[in-house]
Amino acid sequence: MRIAIAGGHGQIARLLARRLVEAGHEPVALIRNPDHAADVEADGSTAVVIDLEQADDDALAEALTGCDAAVFAAGAGPDSGPARKLSLDRDGAILLADASVQAGIHRFVIISSRRADSFDPDSDDTFQIYLRATAEADAAVRAHDDLDWTIVRPGGLTDDTATGSVQIGETVEGSIPRADVAHLVAELVTSGRGVHAQFEVVSGPTPIAEVQF
Repeated sequence: MRIAIAGGHGQIARLLARRLVEAGHEPVALIRNPDHAADVEADGSTAVVIDLEQADDDALAEALTGCDAAVFAAGAGPDSGPARKLSLDRDGAILLADASVQAGIHRFVIISSRRADSFDPDSDDTFQIYLRATAEADAAVRAHDDLDWTIVRPGGLTDDTATGSVQIGETVEGSIPRADVAHLVAELVTSGRGVHAQFEVVSGPTPIAEVQF
């Protein structure tokens, strides 16, 4: 499979790309900064320079041509303000979903946020706006009848060694290594499992290959 990964230079994205390459797939890293091309190409990805905060549907759909699936793994990051939470975490995800449909891609996985739907709509706190952005992105993805979507909402992310096992549920408590999120997303994208499932995920006792969605 040829799999586009938005936010292709991010930590989870690069772990995902390496795992996909090892399994014989072809990741396409969508990156904003051309200086990151060498890094993602070293992982085995094809680098495509495109800015999700500047591109339109047509330009992104063209970049996605030939891909079989798309993963939204982008994020404005902890140091960004409210405006970028909305322009990237929300609008960038919606753009990728819309462009995927335009490009004829059906399989779509979005890495969202635990407790996204708990945001306070009246708050101007940056974290609350981040939760709102991810919740609204998830809702837009769910509304796409042409997408075989899965929404993954990880707990607290760590750089611990992967365990290969997780716990999923509507709400779960805990943390999870980024490497396990990458493993789970790779399983979802390449196996076709988990279509139209939305869940939170943390470290747990169930091997990823055996998780029931």
